[in-house]
Amino acid sequence: MSRIADGARLGGERRALLWRARFKHRELSPVVIRTDRVCKDDVLVAFCARNEAPRLPYFFEYYRALGANHFFAIDNGSSDESLEFLSGQADCSVWRTDASYQSARFGMDWINSILNRHGRNHWVLVVDPDEFFVYPHMTSRPLTALLDWLDAGHLRSFGAMLVDMYPRHEINRATYSTGADPLLIAPYFDAFTYRARREPFYHNVWLQGGPRERVFFADRPSFAPALNKIPLVKWAKGIAFRSSTHQLLPRSLNRTHQSGQNPNACGALLHFKFLEFFAEKSKEDLSRKQHYASGREYRAYTARQETVLWTEESQKYTDWRQLEELGLMSRGDWA
Repeated sequence: MSRIADGARLGGERRALLWRARFKHRELSPVVIRTDRVCKDDVLVAFCARNEAPRLPYFFEYYRALGANHFFAIDNGSSDESLEFLSGQADCSVWRTDASYQSARFGMDWINSILNRHGRNHWVLVVDPDEFFVYPHMTSRPLTALLDWLDAGHLRSFGAMLVDMYPRHEINRATYSTGADPLLIAPYFDAFTYRARREPFYHNVWLQGGPRERVFFADRPSFAPALNKIPLVKWAKGIAFRSSTHQLLPRSLNRTHQSGQNPNACGALLHFKFLEFFAEKSKEDLSRKQHYASGREYRAYTARQETVLWTEESQKYTDWRQLEELGLMSRGDWA
């Protein structure tokens, strides 16, 4: 395909995504909007949530400590105390919808719509309530140091590998108390069970593997969930997430991972899906039919409810340096 044809295709796709975002914004009802409190250099966190009340207190605590100044929350029909909690946070703007998560491209149309209205010229972390961002030097340098480095290098996005965390014992025994640090409950991860391939047209690396592939998709590894993410973006007019947080348009934003001897700086997202309510939420998600490929991933999960993911080769998480030594993240040129 010629460069001109590539540009026409990408331009058309991006316009379509932005149009969808404007259209899908009608599905969002404002609950408590505090966007007037957002200041020029504030770091934002944007997420969709449904029935995540136990996770939300620590999620907010973690990202506030990391340096986030304001949260954009989209509640998708929660029936627990999520909406009450979100509405009560002074640094959170809240929208609610009962519309289809699937028809909103798994929430990305809603995220795109909010960020193109309220997130421009801000660094934004787009994460789920069970995802915790880890970046190089985080034990000695604040998040603003990373953002300053990215700005100085005219870099507008920062990639991360999703690292699935799990307990030593059966998943359904990983008891979680509201507000607890999930790392104390599920501190283990796979170090060596990953593979990568380059997606040439969209300029990103596609990562798969880890415990979900090893246990739930061993016979169909190509169906395993993608682990490449771009959670940190300097938002600007016309940006759109294309495929969850795996891909962005313009596609130049996808050049966040580089294989070889000089990898780009990139981080990790510690992913705490595998706690005690994993089986219950998997059943609910499967019954609602709101996820990718008709819930293929969740059918695999519900078939293995008492699974132990831990093996003798599992690693117990210590800090970002450990992940870098294992090749799961990199400080790149950020010395």
